[in-house]
Amino acid sequence: ACLYGNYAGDVMNVDMAVEMAEGDGITVKQVIANDDVPSAPKGSEDKRRGVAGEILMWKIGGAMAEMGGSLDEVIGAAQKAIDNTRSIGVGLSPCIIPAVGKPNFSLDENEMEVGIGHHGEPGIKKVDIKPADEVATMMMDVVLPDLPFGSGDEVCVLMSGLGSTPLLEMYIIYRKIDRVLKDKKIHAYKTYIGNYFTSLEMAGVTLTIMKLDNHLKKLLDAPANAVHFKQL
Repeated sequence: ACLYGNYAGDVMNVDMAVEMAEGDGITVKQVIANDDVPSAPKGSEDKRRGVAGEILMWKIGGAMAEMGGSLDEVIGAAQKAIDNTRSIGVGLSPCIIPAVGKPNFSLDENEMEVGIGHHGEPGIKKVDIKPADEVATMMMDVVLPDLPFGSGDEVCVLMSGLGSTPLLEMYIIYRKIDRVLKDKKIHAYKTYIGNYFTSLEMAGVTLTIMKLDNHLKKLLDAPANAVHFKQL
């Protein structure tokens, strides 16, 4: 099983690897994450990038594999996870790719980029820096209607820093996210806050929300012992 994000270079490299594996008689199936809402409009989800929703996709797919699931069951669980996941990122500083040696875009000190990508891609718009509660509300206004998420839903929320955002600031933003969820009668079943999906030199956060059912909750709750993701 190959579980990865929807970036042209990644797709090209994985396709070549799959072709080589299949040439050796190995069966390979893929799930391509496309949770980044701002990167393409509704109706063109197949063109959206994969961002921090990949963390939840890997967790769900990995748990299914650890439970002894077949290849089709692993792929099905991972696909279900990403189909129910939506994300948006907000950046306060650009990414610097070492091979390029300079920022991919520029931001003034009083600006932030909405819809930023993790490989240095600029977002959909620049806006003046806003208070944490306004940033959280703006992100929720993009993510919640897209699936959509609604009253009575149970969700997993992942708030990931982009690498240089203090944990305290992430918790301040999450405080408002939690209030919005409660106002809309959406239950946060599980929450992850930390630097799960980062980018070089970048400050900012990514908000990811995944709608859950009993099957996804079981896989999400399963123990994990990866290098940067440990859960008892």
